[in-house]
Amino acid sequence: MTMYKQSHRLRDVRYDVRGPILTEAMRLEADGHDVLRLNLGNMRPFGLEARPEIVDAVAAGLNRAQAYSDSRGIPEAREAVAAHYRKHVGDTVSADDVFLGNGVSELITLTLQALVNPGDEILVPAPDYPTWTGAVNLTGGVPVHYLADESNGWNPSVEDIESKVTPRTTALVMINPNNPTGAVYSEETVRGIADVARRHGLVLLSDEIYEDLVFDDARHHHAARAAGDDVLCLTFGGLSKSYRVCGYRAGWVVATGPLDRAGDLLEGITLLSNMRVCPNVVGQHAIPVALAQGSTLGSDVIDPGGALARKLTRTSAALNAIPGVSCVPPRGALYCFPRLDTDMFGIDSDEALVLDLLRTEHVLVTHGTGFNWPEPDHFRIVCLPDDDVLDRAVESIAAYLDRRRR
Repeated sequence: MTMYKQSHRLRDVRYDVRGPILTEAMRLEADGHDVLRLNLGNMRPFGLEARPEIVDAVAAGLNRAQAYSDSRGIPEAREAVAAHYRKHVGDTVSADDVFLGNGVSELITLTLQALVNPGDEILVPAPDYPTWTGAVNLTGGVPVHYLADESNGWNPSVEDIESKVTPRTTALVMINPNNPTGAVYSEETVRGIADVARRHGLVLLSDEIYEDLVFDDARHHHAARAAGDDVLCLTFGGLSKSYRVCGYRAGWVVATGPLDRAGDLLEGITLLSNMRVCPNVVGQHAIPVALAQGSTLGSDVIDPGGALARKLTRTSAALNAIPGVSCVPPRGALYCFPRLDTDMFGIDSDEALVLDLLRTEHVLVTHGTGFNWPEPDHFRIVCLPDDDVLDRAVESIAAYLDRRRR
């Protein structure tokens, strides 16, 4: 009897944020258990909704959205993205340099398919947003992980990055602000990473989907500005987080730098954009009005004492109060990424740990190796619920770890 199997190319592709542990959570929910889902940075279920004018713009565009758009996206949306980057990067950015997509995740896969040949090495941070490592593997490329430095606010070491460059290295990925660590890279780090790309002729792939989610005195520094005119930089962004419309799948990638030498690559991205026909047209209509008015995350959310900043500070402090747990306070994004003392808690597998936590406490988090961190000593917790819910979640985690410690 023929057995129908998945492609060998999927052998090293993982996305544990929505993997087997989520399947187990859904089984528990079907059995009547109330599971606290702290595994996805999904804004609306936690009460963070889009501004009415963004929703109205999508509604007004529904009639026009019945037709295919240009494969790169509707012109007014691409121009709005270009204008956004002209303010931050330089006045040479044009709508012709913008490709829209069904969120950053689709554009990561599409761009890497256009760029990577089998055997090419792509430098990817560890931990990373797992689509990056998965998409490199899917192309036949080789992800080479450079470690973020937990002792330095999760900023990576530029020297470590450069030590991993080989003749097969093609591109360098940066995720800033970082998912899952909550790090916001210093200007020195961003410039240093751009300089590595410059010295070795690498494409700089900068994932900046959380660019507006920075707190206290942290500042986001655009990689494209550091890359300048002589480093090809592809910057990934979108509306999902800053504008609270994850489900609209409205993302983009913007090309800057020596575009006169990037025509062949951009032609490849255009080819793949044509093959998918076009991005979701409905969500594209949110882009011009959203970017024209700026981030929906006002001072009530991200300033010191604001809702999200307070939740991240409160949660990291509560985690640090648990014996055997340490957490670098996040300066951006939506997450805490605490470290566990593996000897104290008897941890051999962080995946087994979070699965046991789910079954006993009905709290769903994501294990650190799911973000390609090399040791089973971290997990990611989403800090979007109300304070009392987060408090209960951390109390449940503390009680669970106390049982393991004993």
